[in-house]
Amino acid sequence: MGASPNQDEFYQKLKEQLYDTTLWPSEYLYKFIIRTNTAEIEKIEKLFDNMGAVINTIPSKKGKYTSVSINVRMKNPDAVIAKYKEVAEKIEGVISL
Repeated sequence: MGASPNQDEFYQKLKEQLYDTTLWPSEYLYKFIIRTNTAEIEKIEKLFDNMGAVINTIPSKKGKYTSVSINVRMKNPDAVIAKYKEVAEKIEGVISL
């Protein structure tokens, strides 16, 4: 499934901001919101396996959603964006922040 024009525009702007504000390689903090589902959370964690990522999960007040924060060293903005796209493609209903 291809990215919509709005997504392409968003990722292009993000890429420019990352190049302008950060020296690469650098630590990057991903934040995702997902319906609380252990299997789906594990899928996200597996996408960052063997990358030295520090992963924290925090359930929402009512436990319906879970926040997943992933701090990982990335080599450049293209790698950051590729990982966002991979998560969006493989995890149904995930919200990237």
